[in-house]
Amino acid sequence: MSCLHCGSDCSQNSSFDDMPLSDFLKALDTIKSKPDNFTIVLTGGEPLLRKDLEICGREIRKHGARWSMVSNGYLYDRQKHISLLNAGLGALTLSLDGLQDNHNWLRNSNNSFSKVDLAISLAASSSRLNFDVVTCVNTRNLYELPSLYNYLIEKGVKAWRLFTIIPIGRAKNNTDLILNDLQFKELLDFISFKRKEKSIDIKFSCEGYVGKYELKVRDSFFFCRAGINIGSILIDGSISACPNIDRSLSQGNIYKDNFSEIWDLKYQCFRDRSWTRTGKCEKCAEYSYCQGNGLHNREKAHKDVLVCHNEKIEKALRS
Repeated sequence: MSCLHCGSDCSQNSSFDDMPLSDFLKALDTIKSKPDNFTIVLTGGEPLLRKDLEICGREIRKHGARWSMVSNGYLYDRQKHISLLNAGLGALTLSLDGLQDNHNWLRNSNNSFSKVDLAISLAASSSRLNFDVVTCVNTRNLYELPSLYNYLIEKGVKAWRLFTIIPIGRAKNNTDLILNDLQFKELLDFISFKRKEKSIDIKFSCEGYVGKYELKVRDSFFFCRAGINIGSILIDGSISACPNIDRSLSQGNIYKDNFSEIWDLKYQCFRDRSWTRTGKCEKCAEYSYCQGNGLHNREKAHKDVLVCHNEKIEKALRS
């Protein structure tokens, strides 16, 4: 696909071949003592494009980890659903960005909605699958969120995460998708109101600190867990944290470094975030709560935050 809001490297023709499974497993095996809830999340791009996905899943399980996946659902049919469950898939996140017209528009695909609609039905039918839907809220789908809410409940979806667009990747060129201050407040008001109904576990995603709305729109206070609970291996072998953060924060590479040693001995920029106190954050009274916002919200290390969510809320409340 060629999604309008994509925050990854956004290239349709990758410069890298798919990483051989054996290379990834070798890095995984450097972690000698894995906690019971240690989980590998396969993301992309689109994981379902890998021909050996089930083999990857089974081998990850054999190597002492659980595994899950984030997908657009386009290739997720009944046969794939069964084969992935048999390969040990424990959790699944599917992207749904509106009802038919708006979802297809954002995904640049005329039949993407029908595909993910089937995938949602299949995933919601499985009691052993930890399943949720994630939605990118933008200026076109904001006002159909109530209809989308009803659609998900009818589908039997139990959990729904919503997020907005940070101007990184391809989204830099689509700033008209970004909610203004009042629209952002409307989104948080919607989430806050629907959480009271308790018909679905709805929350604002791990995007950024939202000040007065913190415990109204999520279960606990925001904290960016990149490099704290989350490490990643990128397609070229780079060792990083959340795959969505800037590549300048990479800590090493599995083709020359021991992943476990890098995790133990580096990652200082994630565990001491004093460097984020620049620009808008420098004199902010909320910094002790926010800790510089989500690290994917910085185009480069040591640069100012791109979007301050709390600032958007405060402006909306004053207007």
